[in-house]
Amino acid sequence: MTVDTVKQSPLVKSVADRLTSIEYTSAEKSEIDQWIVTASCIADPAQDEAKSAERLSSLNTHLSTRTTLLGSKPSTADVAIYSELAPLVKGWSAERRTGEQGYHHIVRHLDFVQNAPLFALEIPADEKINIDPAKVVAIIKPIDAKAEKERKKKEKAAAAAAGADAAAAANGTVTSAASEPVQTAEKNKPKEKKSKDVGEAVAAAVGAVVPGVKKEKKEKQPKQPKAVPVEKPFSPALIDLRVGHILKAIAHPNADSLFVSTIACGDAPGTENTSEYEGQVVRTVCSGLNGLIPLEEMQNRKVITVCNLKPVTMRGIKSCAMVLAASPRLAPGEEDHHAGPVELVAPPADAPAGERVYFEGFEGEPEGQLNPKKKVWDDCQVGFTTTDDRIVGFEAAKVEKLQDSASAKSSTVALLKTKQGTCSVRSLVGATVR
Repeated sequence: MTVDTVKQSPLVKSVADRLTSIEYTSAEKSEIDQWIVTASCIADPAQDEAKSAERLSSLNTHLSTRTTLLGSKPSTADVAIYSELAPLVKGWSAERRTGEQGYHHIVRHLDFVQNAPLFALEIPADEKINIDPAKVVAIIKPIDAKAEKERKKKEKAAAAAAGADAAAAANGTVTSAASEPVQTAEKNKPKEKKSKDVGEAVAAAVGAVVPGVKKEKKEKQPKQPKAVPVEKPFSPALIDLRVGHILKAIAHPNADSLFVSTIACGDAPGTENTSEYEGQVVRTVCSGLNGLIPLEEMQNRKVITVCNLKPVTMRGIKSCAMVLAASPRLAPGEEDHHAGPVELVAPPADAPAGERVYFEGFEGEPEGQLNPKKKVWDDCQVGFTTTDDRIVGFEAAKVEKLQDSASAKSSTVALLKTKQGTCSVRSLVGATVR
């Protein structure tokens, strides 16, 4: 099932026409698109059982605190999920629907969608999911956030009291934190006269203050010095360059100069700042290439991505990577009017998405995320160029922080490579790459 097929299904199209009066923010529109992507693969019979359970559990958790996928605002995403899951849920057992490990919230959401007047799906009664309240296996009680906080507070206090009781039992005294039964029992004990020696023993054991007994000062232990993190040496190896595969690119809805691309960069499932598209883990990337590169050239192609820059929100859409492109180098004093030409950097054709890209001689482990204050990207980028053979390279001599290095003194250009070969542009020579 493809995304376009889901969008063109009769149920989704009918609701899209009815919900035209509802306004959505850019973030909500992006979320709707992502849920439609999820709908296109959530009931895929070809996926393995573990993947199916993972997706359903994630959806069930999401719906546990929401009436609709967006929270309370209805959208075509709700109907897309319904149209794909309804045939599956009809065949579920009562245990799978509402058992201890069942998908209560998914069932509740689908029942809401098929019956709510605001969707007006007009599904015949014999085609609806049959929801029988008498067959609810395990009732899920809603969590009262205030009560839950109070419960945890009481448990913490009880644990502290239990610890105090244990100390009291060991030392023959009751502390102010001891539980009420222990304090009552202690009050009812016959009073015994304690000698000064006994007082000293108790004082030594629990640190209590006994009149007439001086408390010995404990020697202060010297503080252990904190481990200083080892800083990696400055080099382009700190930049996380990878092969990216553009699966889809569209014009940014709120910016004429931007494209919004969905790019597979080899991230593991659950990686921060990623989502899922057609069964692949992807990043959303905004690039200022609209008007410089035809949109059709952005579709289904390999590129080089920078994956550890801090994500930025560009006109309402969060961009989580950057695409490398080359443009003519400006002459001294010349202004950059962003008129082009611009050429995308291409990896070797057989390099897979996620393949590590590096400058020869500067291999190493990149930072998890570059610190913007350290300007690693800005300082390194001035050395990015293209050779006479149109291969992307790095000139260390042009980078101020590397001018005393052996690489800078040799005046060689470090070529941008994957293990499959070098990365190049179509025609630009001596260009700047960014």
